[in-house]
Amino acid sequence: MGISPVIWQFLVKWLTASALFPREGSTIAPWMDELYFFLLAMTVVGLVLVGAILFTFSVRYRKSVHPVATQIEGSTLLEATWTIIPLAIFLITFVWGAVLYFRIYNPPVNSMNIYIVGKQWMWKAEHPGGQHEINALHVPVGQNIQLTMISQDVFHSFSIPEFRIKREVIPGRYSTVWFNATTPGEYHLFCTQYCGTNHSAMIGTITAMSPADYKKWTEDSTSGMSLAQNGERLFASMGCNACHSGTAAARGPSLAGVYGSKLTLTNGSQVLVNDAYLRDAILNPSQHVTSGYAPIMPTYQGQISEDGLIDLVEYLKGLNTNYRVQQTLTTSQSDQTAPTTPGVVKP
Repeated sequence: MGISPVIWQFLVKWLTASALFPREGSTIAPWMDELYFFLLAMTVVGLVLVGAILFTFSVRYRKSVHPVATQIEGSTLLEATWTIIPLAIFLITFVWGAVLYFRIYNPPVNSMNIYIVGKQWMWKAEHPGGQHEINALHVPVGQNIQLTMISQDVFHSFSIPEFRIKREVIPGRYSTVWFNATTPGEYHLFCTQYCGTNHSAMIGTITAMSPADYKKWTEDSTSGMSLAQNGERLFASMGCNACHSGTAAARGPSLAGVYGSKLTLTNGSQVLVNDAYLRDAILNPSQHVTSGYAPIMPTYQGQISEDGLIDLVEYLKGLNTNYRVQQTLTTSQSDQTAPTTPGVVKP
């Protein structure tokens, strides 16, 4: 006899509303709770069933009633039953968990992307508009938020219990997770991977706000430069525009519109240009030489912080034409060749 959906939903809501479980603060939370309570129910049912059978057999076949053991032949039906039923439950759980996993770790299209950098012992959030936060994250409710995360030193784990999300933050590799906050308020942020002596202090606060309040917060918190604008300045200051100018005589491939496309490398393989590829191509250019070009790009390993790499990636993601690259290159060349007046510092 099964539990009616109404009673099941009531039990789930009652348990999550109690002090035993964190509140449901995102659209993902009910999905996770349903699977969790299903596993809990199966565990309780199994415990009660095995305990009841054990108790019954202990009483019925105790020594005073059956002093001499009797050989009992096996039952094919019984053996098939206790094999097929658990197998069916395990398969249901596997499929349910797999569907939930892909739903949680594949962000919806057009989600708002926020970068998270973990370092001993703090979380740094970087919004596309240039807003930066330490051990805090402001997000609007009712909107899909994608977190693109990376560690600057050791393994960390980004966890918001009320949102039912947890994702490993790994050095040298981007990982993503997403959520959609449903209720305005403050939520706890933890690092759930031991990362050193001050691991327990690596905590923060997630503030879910109405869209209007979030817009006001972004306007009041802006640094005046977006991540892409910071990336453009870094692109020019490092001299990247000298080789990636987009002209016929350029020593490097054009980067305009490259994001999201497929590149053919010198070894004949094709790669999809995404955030992870752009980051690795900057740090390890000899492993990602575009077909038709020489491997002359130097490595920037150890010369750019994770924050700087994020800025560069954001700039390249939005680079649709080479106009800005050529404009910046022309300006840089003019500054280098222009005569200077003694005692006057160029702006």
